[in-house]
Amino acid sequence: MIILSVDYGDSRTGIAVCDALEMLASPVCVIEEGYAPKLIKRIADICKDKRAELIVVGYPINMDSSEGERAKKCKELASLISEEISIKTVLWDERLTTVSAHMALNMTNTRGKKRKAVVDAVAATMILQDYLDYRRNANEE
Repeated sequence: MIILSVDYGDSRTGIAVCDALEMLASPVCVIEEGYAPKLIKRIADICKDKRAELIVVGYPINMDSSEGERAKKCKELASLISEEISIKTVLWDERLTTVSAHMALNMTNTRGKKRKAVVDAVAATMILQDYLDYRRNANEE
């Protein structure tokens, strides 16, 4: 199944997708759009282009597992995407994903404007790869 992931931000949203075998997540793009209806339209276009069958939306719950303001916004976006696109959406715990993305970019010495342009796509890729790993482990049990 082709799965698309979304790392939602107020001004930039990272998008990643996996292969049909659900082995590897890859970055697609960063959408620079803050207006939700336009963002959802762009996500819908990417889903159609990539033939996505499921959407994973990063869910940034707090370290104590409570739901903060950002998590509420992500939950709302996931609901709007599901209504608009008619593709099932799943919320996925993304705690510390952006921190991990920054660490990965540090290791590749990616700096400045280039870093800003890719960090959200890298975070979306990490969210999706974590979800794929979970699915693979759940199926093995």
